Order: sequence, then C-alpha cells, then structure tokens
Amino acid sequence: MTQRWTLVIHGGSGSMARGRLSADEDAAGRAGLHAALVAGGAILSAGGGAIDAVEAAVRVLEDDPHFNAGRGSVYTADGAIECDAAIMAGDTLAAGAVAGVTATRNPVSLARAVMERSPHVLLSAAGADAFSRDQGLEQAPPDWFATAERRRQLDEMLARPDGGFDQGMKYGTVGAVAVDGAGHVAAATSTGGLTAKRWGRIGDSPLIGAGTYADDRAAAISCTGSGEYFIRLGVAHEICARVRLAGETIEDAADALIAELGDRGGRGGVIVVAPDGSGGWAFNTPGMYRGMMSHDAAPEVAIYGDE
Repeated sequence: MTQRWTLVIHGGSGSMARGRLSADEDAAGRAGLHAALVAGGAILSAGGGAIDAVEAAVRVLEDDPHFNAGRGSVYTADGAIECDAAIMAGDTLAAGAVAGVTATRNPVSLARAVMERSPHVLLSAAGADAFSRDQGLEQAPPDWFATAERRRQLDEMLARPDGGFDQGMKYGTVGAVAVDGAGHVAAATSTGGLTAKRWGRIGDSPLIGAGTYADDRAAAISCTGSGEYFIRLGVAHEICARVRLAGETIEDAADALIAELGDRGGRGGVIVVAPDGSGGWAFNTPGMYRGMMSHDAAPEVAIYGDE
C-alpha cells in the first residue's frame, strides 16, 4: 500500500504580477521551486520523515540565488547579510531557530542543530555563528551569499532614505511544510529579511508561532510577508489553534488569518499542510512563489495569483 504524504513549499510572496517578472526571472523561479519539491519529495516517497523533507527542500531554496534566503539574501542598511531560519517537528513540538547569522551556508540546518543538539530554541547573531562552528556545520564567506542584484536593490533603497523598509518583497522568505507517511507534520522557514533593515531587525520567520509552527494535532505552517504583522497576530500558531480547538479546516483557518492580516494592513501568505494529507496556501499579494506535490500528484509550481 502506497504511503500517503504531501509537501508544500513557498519562495516568498509579494509584487510578482504578470508582466513584472522577465521571462528569465519567471523560469528561474519555477525551476528553483521544482528542484526543492523534487528534493523533499524524494525523501517522503522513500518513507522518510517530514522533518528531513522540509529541511532538504529549504536547503535547495537557500542555495538558489533567486530567493531571499541563504545565498541571494538581501542586504542590511549597513551592507551586511544576516539570515534567519526556523524548523519544527509536529510530533514532539521540538523546535529550533536562529536569527542574524552570517556565515552558515544553510541556516535551516543550523536551526535544526539548535533543535537537536542544544537545550535552547532560538540563538542569535555571534552566539549562533559560534554554535554553528562548534557543531561543524558548513561555513561560507560573505561573498558566497552576495549577489549583484541584491546590492542593486540596497543601493536603490538607500537612494531614497524616506522610502522606509522594502515592503514589496519581490523575492521573499522561503519555506516548506510536509506530512509524511506516518502522519507527522513539520515546518521550516528561512529568510534574509528586509532590504535595508536596521538595528538588528528580526521578522517572523525564526519566531516559533509567528512565522513557523507544526503540531501533529492540527497542521504545519510556514509564512512569508510583512513580518511585523505576522508577529502581532501569531499567525502560524493561530492557524493551528483554529484547527485544533475550533475544528476549522486548514483552508478556512488560513484564509481567515490572511484576511485579518490584510484588515490590519499586513501583506503576505502562508502554506499549510494537515496530518490527513491536505495542503495548500493563502495569500493577499499579487503573487507568491509556491509549489506542491504528493504521493499521487507530480510537482506543480506557480507564481501569479491567477494560477
């Protein structure tokens, strides 16, 4: 009997309406999403766990310079690159996260190391970098993370200092959620944050319950968008709470939270998966890089809102 499993991924939500991306940008985004689905799906189809699948999928997106995570992360106002990531297992509620890390090639794997090899949930900045080295994770120099396009975006932002943070997020956070053949769910999220961010700003991605959450009693969620709003609403945990305590479907719960987010001025999206294998997304931006596959469905990817 074929084991049932589902994998859903995202590469960020934002201003990706038809005509705003070049043909090359469109193709590169779709190729990256497809590669991430294949990596995570290979684990699930072989009977592997959801936690391994979401880490594998996110690592592919972190290595792809077309997404704002790992290589290709945006610059801070000071010209640095600082990455955030989180991962959570729905069967045990174990979680790990890092914020403001600068030298780990795959921040999601550092988040998993925090979950499995430390007594803590969230490490930040120099301490997280030191933990990464202590654990023998692969390091990378600053120029490995850097791309000319991200530098151009920073220069554009700095040229209009009254313009505020980059809320458009043409290329945003990446994430993955999955349910494996045993019915366990997991979630992982990784990001470089906002272009020209200052003062050590941290968004929702590494905050368990805000941008990332997984609970076998309800669902797994990864978020992307204007992080401050996701933090205020505790979006990821709230979706799980609605499913677990109010009996809502994951679709209804996700739609309700994105609607409330929009009512409060926030923009973004979520991906969700439930222990029963159902999965999907909700977003209130023109587009969201996204994809899904399962034990009985080949990889499908999309970018625009009308897909």
